[in-house]
Amino acid sequence: MTDTLAPAPPTPGARKAPAGPSRWARVTGHPLLYPLLAMVVLLIINVIATPTFLNVRVQDGHLFGSPIDIIRNSAPVLLVALGMTLVIATRGIDLSVGAVAAIAGAVACTRIVAAPDEGALVTAVMAVTLALAVCVLLGVWNGFLVSVLGIQPIIATLVLMVAGRGLAMLITDGQITTVNNPAFSKLASGYLFGLPIAFLVALGMVGLTALLTRRTALGMLIEAVGINPAASRLAGVRARTITWTVYTFAAVCAGLAGVIIAANTRSVNANSLGLWIELDAILAVVIGGTALTGGRFSLAGTLVGALLIATLARTIPNIGIPSEANYLFKAVVVVAVCVVQSPRARAALRVRRPSVTKVEAR
Repeated sequence: MTDTLAPAPPTPGARKAPAGPSRWARVTGHPLLYPLLAMVVLLIINVIATPTFLNVRVQDGHLFGSPIDIIRNSAPVLLVALGMTLVIATRGIDLSVGAVAAIAGAVACTRIVAAPDEGALVTAVMAVTLALAVCVLLGVWNGFLVSVLGIQPIIATLVLMVAGRGLAMLITDGQITTVNNPAFSKLASGYLFGLPIAFLVALGMVGLTALLTRRTALGMLIEAVGINPAASRLAGVRARTITWTVYTFAAVCAGLAGVIIAANTRSVNANSLGLWIELDAILAVVIGGTALTGGRFSLAGTLVGALLIATLARTIPNIGIPSEANYLFKAVVVVAVCVVQSPRARAALRVRRPSVTKVEAR
């Protein structure tokens, strides 16, 4: 027979092992708690103002209602914020995404107008492909300035932010270009499986990005570059290639967002398309818990942040706030969410566990 060993009695004078964080501390410390609570508060406010706000109905095989409009309108911000998340994770910033979106919309609409005799679907596919190809070149340019020439990201992308609007106006000859292509319009107003195609496209990009960054070493390499670029280079990480890649990806995401915006309005105005969308994207990333100092990032947090921004944009007119106060109300809500996300606010909400004192031997 095999003897079984009895557990050893506790040694007098030994210190107890520190207990892990309580469940309440884990809940209050979760980065997505307060953005989700803020979204719930906004929904409650909307329901108070309009009792039928959350009603969703099926019509013509599609879902309709304010919640569906929110997720559809969140698609452009979600796409731009997705690319911005990876850029910020490398300790960078991209202020040119709004201009890139305008260029993509201008290229797509100009291509559609120039080819009226082709089939609607073929024309739309060629226009979107050409627009995204141009965005790849713009992203490569930003990556070149940052990773090769070593220019500060805020300065490098500010160049394209200013010049990009002028380039978009040159493409459209300074005119508002309108298009009439049903296949192109369905990219923003169409539905698939009852849900908006625009949101499904954005959600597909989120899923693809999550697959590449969480199931491969790419996400770890991006975080390594953001935490310490010099150390990552010494460790054999190709920091320059990683940086180049994320800026190119951000430009593609911004271009796809610009195409969706143009498809939604069936036109492109180089002065207003994608205007200030870079600020909404940065807010969505920060609200989602990704630090501007680089390093660890959260794609789920970015998704929640984009939905919160879209819900806030829907709440403002629904509760009757004048358009002149839109940005002020938006700033107040965003600041409130960011304040409660701060480490000091989280620490104040945590329940302090009593310290374990040393057990004295008798």
